[in-house]
Amino acid sequence: MKALLAIAFVAATAAPVYADCPYPQAPAKIPDGATATLEDMVAGQKAVNAYQKSINDYTACIDKELDDAIAKGGDKLKPEQKADMQRVEAQKHNAAVDQLQAIADRFNEQVKVYKARTADKKG
Repeated sequence: MKALLAIAFVAATAAPVYADCPYPQAPAKIPDGATATLEDMVAGQKAVNAYQKSINDYTACIDKELDDAIAKGGDKLKPEQKADMQRVEAQKHNAAVDQLQAIADRFNEQVKVYKARTADKKG
């Protein structure tokens, strides 16, 4: 029952806490290194870099909003409520960073494909 109350509290406080931190949109497309032009690859790099900045802004925002929510809750927050709020925020933070890493990895793989393809033409 205590767990349900803690979850209900987190659910009740999480929506307003994160309302001002919209989740960034991932790049719509990662260029295919097997067919992409140099311009496509540069555009892909810019899109991934912009996404990285958006993720960094998002994680900073949710970190700040968590700190603000904890400060606002003050002494009314029980330790387990605070820990639940921190756990939820850490999960959101880590998921965002993991998604960024996956997109960066996909792009870097396509850079390798592109470099291998264009190196063959030079040789």
